[in-house]
Amino acid sequence: MKTRRTKLALIGTGMVGAAFAYALSLKRLVNELVLVDIDQARAEGEAMDLRHGLPLIGPMEIKAGGYDDCADADIVVITAGANQKPRQTRLDLLKINAKIVSDIADNILKLGGEPIIIVASNPVDVLTLDLLKTTGLPKGKIIGSGTVLDSSRLRQILAERLDVDVRSVHAHIIGEHGDSELAVWSQANVSCVPLERCFAQRNVPFSREIRDEILNQVRRAAYEVIDRKGATSNAIGVALCRIVEAIIKDEKSVLTVSTCVSGLHSLPEVCLTMPCIIGENGVETVLETLLDKEEYDTLHQSAKVLLKHAQDIGIL
Repeated sequence: MKTRRTKLALIGTGMVGAAFAYALSLKRLVNELVLVDIDQARAEGEAMDLRHGLPLIGPMEIKAGGYDDCADADIVVITAGANQKPRQTRLDLLKINAKIVSDIADNILKLGGEPIIIVASNPVDVLTLDLLKTTGLPKGKIIGSGTVLDSSRLRQILAERLDVDVRSVHAHIIGEHGDSELAVWSQANVSCVPLERCFAQRNVPFSREIRDEILNQVRRAAYEVIDRKGATSNAIGVALCRIVEAIIKDEKSVLTVSTCVSGLHSLPEVCLTMPCIIGENGVETVLETLLDKEEYDTLHQSAKVLLKHAQDIGIL
């Protein structure tokens, strides 16, 4: 793994941005962190709050600023956008957030350079495709947060049901980060033990109904959190931090991020989540997961949902 001096610009210091900045400061992954928000006072407050903890963590430069302060950033993380409201789907946010994210990217790229841009604003898959089309950056340098969090939710639910260490559960959510996402049950395992066999050995039911119930829990997780606290923040903050860590350390980690998948599994020109090798250049390889027929068909249905929304706002 590599370590080098790095600068990260965070655009948006709402609940998600603040949670991400906090996780980033605890791990001290970057040397310089710039916080930018339309509410300048909010950004300044978050920067002050984070700096007050540095004597207990270690040296790091954290400041609030404007777009000019983002010059020479190695990584730009975009969390700005309209918040998802109770009973509002991620795709309902599309027209509002497409303009917000596009304007942010324009302001960043005017400064020169070629940063890796990580998008967390929703609907993340369509916004990732929009940026890929409008910025002209190499496709590996535009990364949607994808289903890193959704896959984490799936593993956590499976670990609870099996009463095993969550780190031993290997399972992925792919497709849209949203209601049409799917679990790759055919490849899921617990430390190389196929999931169905592991459930049987633990005397835990694992019927089709149970699988559907678990997937619905994953799909509904954000809505359940939003109903209770108004927004999701902590877990997505950690997920973004994990993506950044893989880039900065050139880990070649496999993470389920959103990227262009045209041609993979005969998919159309959309951005959606597949397992990807993440290193210092961003998305370095998209892995073609083995799928059974039902998973293959469901993935294509997910792609059709995203394709329609991309066409609705004129991306394709």
